[in-house]
Formats: sequence, C-alpha cells, structure tokens
Amino acid sequence: MIRDDLKAAQIAAMKAGDKARTATIRLIQSAIKNRDIELRGSDKAPEDDALVTEVLQKMIKQRRESIAMYEQGGRPELAAAEAAEVAVIEDFLPRQMSEEEANAAIDAIIAETGASSVKDMGRVMAVLKERHASEIDMAKASGMVKARLG
Repeated sequence: MIRDDLKAAQIAAMKAGDKARTATIRLIQSAIKNRDIELRGSDKAPEDDALVTEVLQKMIKQRRESIAMYEQGGRPELAAAEAAEVAVIEDFLPRQMSEEEANAAIDAIIAETGASSVKDMGRVMAVLKERHASEIDMAKASGMVKARLG
C-alpha cells in the first residue's frame, strides 16, 4: 500500500536528515488525511490506493501549474523548489503507462464501447478512468481520446 510506503519513507528521510523530502512527505500525508476527512461518511469512497494516487496526481498537477507561473514571473528558485517536490511525489505514484500502452488501452476502449465521434468521449473517458486512473494522466488521456475521435 502506498500509505505504508509513505510512512517508511518519512522515517527514512527523518533519519537521513533530509528536511526537504521529510517536509514533502508530510505535505502528502496531510493532503491524504484531508481527502479522508472529505470522504468520511460517503458511500462513494474509492479503494485506498486509488484514493492516494488521485491525491498524488492532483498535487503534481498543482505544482506543475505553480512551476509555470513562477517561471513566467521570473522566480526560478521557487520553480526549482516546486520541481523538487514533484520529484518526491512522483516516487510514490504507481508506474505510469507509456504513450504506446496508453494508445493501446484507448483504442481497445473505443472499440469496446463503439465510440465513433467526439460526442462519445464522455463514455470512453469514464471507462478509461474506471480501469486505468492510477496508471495514466487523465489530462493527457483526454487529449489522446479527443484526437482519436475527432
């Protein structure tokens, strides 16, 4: 489980005196805890690793947006700090699909659902998210599906 990996990594980082990694892992754990609190009492709570992966992907997306803004604003030191956090967060994500694997999965789902136009994109994306949410960046996948159906 990813939560166990996070706890072990936090202990290792603390023992090694790696303050930046320790701080990032604490941010991750805090975000996961907040998500747990949001879902408390909900019937729609996803499986644990899927929930953690969703949180990690959201954190990476936020940091990449911040990096772009810092670079536009001429603050490379802040962009570098965000990039370092992205590197730590990515360590805990499950292996992501390669471009070829993603294309194959999308093609299989399009064939399975019988999608033929952009109007069917929602159905394809729903199946893709259900089966491969932890293995693929849904923003990139959306563009790939749109290109296939367009």
